[in-house]
Amino acid sequence: MTAAPVAPSSPRRLAWQRRRRAAARFWRQYRTHRAGLVGLAALVLCALVALTAPLTVGSDVSGVTDAPGRPLESPSGEFPLGTDRFGRDVLGLVVWGSRVSLLVGLLAAVLSVAIGAVVGITAGHFRGAYATVVMRVTDWFLVMPTLVLAIALATVMSRSLGTVILAIGVTTWPTTARLVRAQTLAVESRPYIERARALGGGHGHIMTRHVLPNVMPLVLAQTTLMVSASILAEATLAFLGLGDPTVVSWGGLLQDAREAGAVSSGDWWYLVPPGIAIAAVALAFTLCGRAVESVLNPRLGVAR
Repeated sequence: MTAAPVAPSSPRRLAWQRRRRAAARFWRQYRTHRAGLVGLAALVLCALVALTAPLTVGSDVSGVTDAPGRPLESPSGEFPLGTDRFGRDVLGLVVWGSRVSLLVGLLAAVLSVAIGAVVGITAGHFRGAYATVVMRVTDWFLVMPTLVLAIALATVMSRSLGTVILAIGVTTWPTTARLVRAQTLAVESRPYIERARALGGGHGHIMTRHVLPNVMPLVLAQTTLMVSASILAEATLAFLGLGDPTVVSWGGLLQDAREAGAVSSGDWWYLVPPGIAIAAVALAFTLCGRAVESVLNPRLGVAR
């Protein structure tokens, strides 16, 4: 009796196998970066704190009508980080504010990188007059202060989280656009792009099937780096009073502390915790982004 022929694997199954091997290889290389592991552990901890906030501190922690303490109490056993000017627990506010700050940072970074990737790929592919006009607009955004543009957008639009996300996303994309365009030009100079054109591949096919997969590592690394910048930008806008006043964020806590005169009165517990939270999360995303960038592009020579 002859053995039954083995059915060949389907293309989809082979693609999933390659993706699993690539993911395993990426993780093996990422684990060699100690700073990246520290940043990843800090982000996982922060994400768990944000996700479990409704269970640990409750959604009523931001209410001012039934605040549990007296205004501006110093740290004690009942309130480890003291209270704010309304008598609310600062520790609970910092924990609850992590939800908004992380959400705004992630969404704004995704929006910024998406705009930059589309602009960079199309400018690198079509070139000519289109690329000239698009890159001159990109240069204009680069030379203009990002914070000033974000403040202008947040001022003329309604004060909401959507406005903050939009203001950050549409003002921070030029750096990504220039990086992606440079990578696109390098990819389109390779021989297989010429073969794809000779075989009848259109613009959409070349950009989505050949260019996009090759620039995705750069896009992913840029996304992790942009999250920290977006969190800092959100904190800045909230500190300037341009955020949503109905939600609690780390930048909003700093703005409340400034209005309450915490700087001049020495109420450090009102200022330090949200400031440390912003700095720690921004540093963690930066460490992860540098590690991802080093793994995906070893030629950068990023220190481990």
